[in-house]
Amino acid sequence: MSARSGVLSRTLGRVIAGVRFLFLALVSAWGTLAIHYSNLPWPWLRTALAVAFAAFAIWALWLSRPRRTTAFAVLFLGVVAWWISIAPSHDRNWRPEVAVMPRATIDGDRVRISGVRNFDFRTRDDFTARYEDREVQLSHLKGIDFYVSYWAEGWVGHTFLSFIFDNAPPLSISIETRPEVGEGFNPIASLFKQFELIYVVGDEHDLVGLRVNHRQETVYLYRLNATPEDARRLLMVYLERINELADRPEFYHLLSNSCTINIIRYANAAGREGRFDIRHLLNGLIDSYLYHSGRIDTTLPFDELRRRSLINDAAKAADGAPDFSDRIRASLPTVSR
Repeated sequence: MSARSGVLSRTLGRVIAGVRFLFLALVSAWGTLAIHYSNLPWPWLRTALAVAFAAFAIWALWLSRPRRTTAFAVLFLGVVAWWISIAPSHDRNWRPEVAVMPRATIDGDRVRISGVRNFDFRTRDDFTARYEDREVQLSHLKGIDFYVSYWAEGWVGHTFLSFIFDNAPPLSISIETRPEVGEGFNPIASLFKQFELIYVVGDEHDLVGLRVNHRQETVYLYRLNATPEDARRLLMVYLERINELADRPEFYHLLSNSCTINIIRYANAAGREGRFDIRHLLNGLIDSYLYHSGRIDTTLPFDELRRRSLINDAAKAADGAPDFSDRIRASLPTVSR
């Protein structure tokens, strides 16, 4: 064997060893987290079993001589089978903000939606709960507005839509986790069947006002250049999914069943043309994607458009006002629809 062949062989061996190590480390980490976030009712037991699994994985895969790969594989498959058996439910002690699953009834041009949230928030935890029925007409649906909300501005945020009618207030739909009383969002936990999924249908004074005025989030509002026909197709996809969830619960998943991923998926179902973009996952950058793909106003430089699309000051000034939706849009760049 030549010196060059020996170098290539050693390099290939190191690459294979590195890939094997990474694979086993990821499998071990996944199993540990799946146990830690499992459906066992006692946190101490989940933690103890997760630590025991991790310790066994380290011993079996790296410390034992000979390595106990088969024993680890059997244990790991048992964890996978357990995890698969964990089923979503509609029957939990839900927080009031997500206690009611919306449902839509479609009768030709008319759509009646029950469970529309219109809470009166005094603080984020002090509110008067109010769910309503609303009726809208598809023929009066004229466009879609796109919200991007940040806990802290960066690569990750929350996105949701408002459907705009010319004879009724905007109807907001936000794809969210459905936390139980005492729960808060945890991005790692959301990968392990910790939260059910809900499509919160609500009034903008509720969904937008809560984020700006009580959660202190930074919120941008962009007017999409979708046609009325585009908007109706997308709303129909949303309504179908809303009814599916009301009939059959699903788990939220940060990477596969979450806000922006589903918005893009439903836009595709409604006729969108375009490829996957990393900004669909790094959704704090989604407004850049919308701009450079021509789906929002491009007559202004992006930085100027983004500056003018920040609605926090307007939303704070309009808090409690009956014309909240009009006032938060008053200074937005115009868009032809």
